[in-house]
Amino acid sequence: MDGGSSLNIMYAETLNAMGISRSRIRPTRAPFHDIMPRKQAMPLGQIDLPVMFGDPSNYRSETLTFEVFGFHGTYHAILGCPYYAKIMAVPNCIYQKLKMLGPGGVITIDTSFQRAYECEVECCDHAMAIITSKELVAIRKEVTEETPDHQWSAKSFKPMEGTKEVLIDPSGSKSKVVCIGTTLSSE
Repeated sequence: MDGGSSLNIMYAETLNAMGISRSRIRPTRAPFHDIMPRKQAMPLGQIDLPVMFGDPSNYRSETLTFEVFGFHGTYHAILGCPYYAKIMAVPNCIYQKLKMLGPGGVITIDTSFQRAYECEVECCDHAMAIITSKELVAIRKEVTEETPDHQWSAKSFKPMEGTKEVLIDPSGSKSKVVCIGTTLSSE
């Protein structure tokens, strides 16, 4: 549950696991933001699916429209705020419970804090891996590879600003020195 989202989201791999054909997905051209941090995402399309909460003695069924995304997600689906308003459900992220009225009384759906935390960590790690890989590809395209100068050596390095030599071991050899920039801050 994502009380801050305005979308009902489902991942293509969830549809595959459910045996639902992708031919049922209606095309859409609207990109969405903040599904992955700092990136826009283009859905594969939309699909209407019946969703049921509860058990055989007390259940509620609604048909929901989901935005279907082709990338990996740690959840099967995410329900957005408009859905909660439509069925007058009350999500509580702190207690990891969703409550709604069913024909036989209140229906409560819950999960464990541990599972919610694991999903959140996996989701963040996966999103950052995607962002990092895409940014790395972009950086590689922007940077032209320079041929290395085989004539360069550590001895040919010349500092641009003032330096002073400091003995590495004052009680040892006078030839073991390091050059430190004189314009560096005390930190």
